[in-house]
Amino acid sequence: MTDRRKLLGFVGAAALAALATGLTAPAALAQEVTLKLHQFLPAQANVPKQVLDVWADNVEQDSGGRIKVERYPSMQLGGKPPELMDQVVDGVADVIWTVVGYTPGRFPGTEVFELPFMMTNARAVSRAYWEMFEEHWKDTDFKDVHILGTWVHGPGMFHTKDPVEKPSDLQGMKIRGGGRSVNTLLEKLGATPVGMPVPAVPEGLSKGVIDGTTIPWEVTPALKIPELVQNHTEFTGRALYVLTFVLAMNKDKYESLPDDLKKVIDDNSGLEFSVFAGGTQADADGPARETALDMGNNIITIDEAGTAEWRELAQPIYDEWIAEMDAKGIDGQALIDEARMLIDKYTE
Repeated sequence: MTDRRKLLGFVGAAALAALATGLTAPAALAQEVTLKLHQFLPAQANVPKQVLDVWADNVEQDSGGRIKVERYPSMQLGGKPPELMDQVVDGVADVIWTVVGYTPGRFPGTEVFELPFMMTNARAVSRAYWEMFEEHWKDTDFKDVHILGTWVHGPGMFHTKDPVEKPSDLQGMKIRGGGRSVNTLLEKLGATPVGMPVPAVPEGLSKGVIDGTTIPWEVTPALKIPELVQNHTEFTGRALYVLTFVLAMNKDKYESLPDDLKKVIDDNSGLEFSVFAGGTQADADGPARETALDMGNNIITIDEAGTAEWRELAQPIYDEWIAEMDAKGIDGQALIDEARMLIDKYTE
């Protein structure tokens, strides 16, 4: 009888243990999170490899494997690059990386960094961008998403079939412009700006839809730009233009995380991540430039005097942008002054 009681007791304990495990399993599973990261560049391009994958790997590691980041390059979840911001708002993707200027007018304040000849270097501008995001746009323009990082690339420049040494050389050229401000400058200089996302540039060049493009050095190898054009024009001092990026997360997805996993996301986001991202992109400019040199391409560097001529021609764009911002109830001149102050402060 004693043995029978022992057996029954053992079976009962096992059953209770199994029941307890069954009851706690859903709670444990609720802690596991999968994030779908969507962006527009091929997986082998610099930003996915050197920035987004680093972010995703760190999040996975710091969460002890409780967060998994699924990576979807080249718009594999569908849609077009200008739709990425809506995709993260709507929950089609949990995290997206995008060019803010793909939706012109939606985030007007960030355009202050894209004005011609505003940018010094990517680390300084990315730092200034994050500070102004927190001060001005976090709870206004970007209130519908949870922003993880804000940054810019290295100096934007021309890559053209025919040489561009002075503003008049652009007359009659069809140039893919990187953003609204540089497109306005192209128009003023007699070129025809052509809007197209970065992945479409190689086909545009090969088919003659465009005669050149404005992009930073770092993305040129992935797009095979040095094979499609032979001329590259860079400027001394402040850059021709720059684009603003964001890494954004669906707000509900972020809020649904337990506090310890929110901390994992927070620890891999913010100011330092933004500076890392912008600096990493800019660091890739040098090797990409060497690739063009090795191919025998023509690199034109506009000296300080020549750059000053371009800057003077760009001044009306500042005046027009300030008037546009004023019409929206935004003090455009104050944003320019603050951006310049912060950029100068952080430029080494």
